[in-house]
Amino acid sequence: MFSISCNHNNTNNQQKNNQKNNFKIVFYNVENLFDTIDNPNKDDDEFLPYGEKKWDTERYFKKIEHISDVLIAVGNEELPEIIGLCEVENKEVVKDLINRSELKKGNYEIVHEQGPDPRGIEVALLYRKDEFNYITHKMIKVIYPFFENKRTRDILYVKGVVNKKDTLHIFVNHWKSRSGGQKKTEKKRMQFATVLRKNVDSLFNINKNANIIIIGDFNDNPNNKSVADILKAQKISDKTKSETLYNLSYNNFENKKGSHYYNKEWNMLDQIIVSSNIISKKTGLTLADKKENIFRGKWMLYESRSGEMLPDRTYGGKKYYGGYSDHLPVYINFSVN
Repeated sequence: MFSISCNHNNTNNQQKNNQKNNFKIVFYNVENLFDTIDNPNKDDDEFLPYGEKKWDTERYFKKIEHISDVLIAVGNEELPEIIGLCEVENKEVVKDLINRSELKKGNYEIVHEQGPDPRGIEVALLYRKDEFNYITHKMIKVIYPFFENKRTRDILYVKGVVNKKDTLHIFVNHWKSRSGGQKKTEKKRMQFATVLRKNVDSLFNINKNANIIIIGDFNDNPNNKSVADILKAQKISDKTKSETLYNLSYNNFENKKGSHYYNKEWNMLDQIIVSSNIISKKTGLTLADKKENIFRGKWMLYESRSGEMLPDRTYGGKKYYGGYSDHLPVYINFSVN
């Protein structure tokens, strides 16, 4: 393992103890990482130099630098082993992210396939080849049966091995947004949850102790129907049950903390959910603390008129702010023994 320097060092050096035994998984909605090249098969005109956002090469590479800075800082200058991303346009922008920034030192591989989203809003997974032994992946189709059988964004599934013995099943999600109203769009997110739960149950049917990690922007809070009732992601209790999913974001949610701020309210949209075996494991890859963490570097926030520190986003409508993202990254820590 190695350490790298970052322009935004907001952590203490003593926190770096035993880094070689750490394993970190991060999820980050990076807010529209688009290239400047027109894709005739996608509705990407707003993110072109002549588009309404006047998206050009300078702004693009500033965005790449910002995302890199955040991910380095989340890792406390030790690059995360696994990174889930959403709102990336294509594989090329992810390649730029890991090859044209300090992330290049992480020796990352990319898991990504172009999906059906008309704008090109995609998910991807990055993994450090020396820390995660990739086995396979697949794109899980999500179809709205109530809407002319329309296919929407896929869920990315990746299988790999950590520490030469712990098999991980990772699902990367970006569920339908609330645009148009939370209640009006709820059934679409419930369909995502239905499809995901079916795939989780398939893994449990093979191995009730499967190590399942679900990350993503669910566009719902932990207590909403899609997550709580359909996906059945529960709050952690003293006694864990096999073949059960536990939502590590409940602690933040109940303390009114969130990863996204909208309409004067924090929402815990970006969540990490794990299977019971992840919670109860005592050897190998062991969860360091039974909660999801939100990364809030002061340098990636701005002070609102009310005096609250909020995510410094890249755009507000057509207005360019040049910030990082409208979401905050979330992560979990493991120890490897």
